[in-house]
Formats: sequence, structure tokens, C-alpha cells
Amino acid sequence: MDTTMDHNQRPGFYLNLATGCGLLMMGAFIAYGISHGIFKSQETMEAFLKPMGLWAPLLFLGIQAVQVVLPIVPGAVGCMVGVIIWGPVGGFVLNYLGICIGSVGAFLLSRRFGQPLVRSIASEKIYDRYIGWLDKGKKFDRCFALAIFFPVAPDDFLCYLAGLTQISLKKFTAIILLGKPFSIALYSMGLYAAFDWILG
Repeated sequence: MDTTMDHNQRPGFYLNLATGCGLLMMGAFIAYGISHGIFKSQETMEAFLKPMGLWAPLLFLGIQAVQVVLPIVPGAVGCMVGVIIWGPVGGFVLNYLGICIGSVGAFLLSRRFGQPLVRSIASEKIYDRYIGWLDKGKKFDRCFALAIFFPVAPDDFLCYLAGLTQISLKKFTAIILLGKPFSIALYSMGLYAAFDWILG
């Protein structure tokens, strides 16, 4: 039996591996924070972040942007960490900026490298389910906007998919900037309330 990995399967394998590693690292960080009381009060949080200075929010913003382009950390986990560390307002702002930057980045990469890249970043199931959206023509813009506003579809993949259409960068960016706040706010506020309840 040939055990060599098919060339077309390699990107998906490495992306899944990166996602798993990112999830484990984020879980380890949360466990560390809980065991050391980092999330217990504003004072302990400030003491933990103070040595990092301005780099702490900038690093997190960068991670949120990258996780859209490459799923190193699942989006929901990133949103949770943001609100845990910076609260519902600060976490929302950082989550929003990072995810919007990453979304535009995914769109531009797709527009540059085309369908082979888009096929490589998603499972075959997801790809087959949404590739038909390219046949919607101008209706794609409306479907895309609704999917971004109501997070019922894989937003990150749809940003890549949008890069294969005729939608302009200006229109795409407007949809992202106007559509993302609602879903990110729900994540941010909901996760903050849940974490606050867990810690009691």
C-alpha cells in the first residue's frame, strides 16, 4: 500500500496540524491563567500583562488576523481569550480589528493565487458545499453579506471564496467592516459572561 501523502492533501494536513497545535497551546495558556489566578481580578491581569507593555494587545491582534488566514487558533477560542484578558469592550475591539484585517488578507491571497489555494485551505466537504456560490453571479454579494452578518457559514472560507468572484476589494471590505461587529459582539459578550459565571 502506498502510504505517501497525496500532494493535494498536504496543505489541508498541515493546516489541521496547525489548528490542533494552536488549540492545545491556547488551552494550556487558559489552564495556566486559571491556576495562577491571572483571570481573578483586574489587578492580577494587569500584573501579568504589564511586562509586555504595548506588545501584548498588538501580539494578540496579530494572532487574530493570522488565524483567519491560517487556522492556527480557532476563531471562537481567540475571541474568548480576547475578552478574558481585555474585557468585553477591549476584547471586542481587538477581536474585530484582527479578524477584519485577516479577512481582507484572505481575500487578497485568494485573488492572487486563485482556486488551488482556496481548495487547499478547506476540507473537501466544505469546498464542495460552498463552491456552487460562484454560480450565483451578482447574488453572491448578497449571500456573502448575509453569511458574514449571521455567522451560520464558515466565514474564513467565504472570504477566500469571495476572492474568486468579481466583487471589488472596496465592497468586500465594506461588507466585512459592517457585518462583523454583530457576530463578534455576540461572541465577545457571551463568552465574557460565560467565563465570569464559571469563575464565580
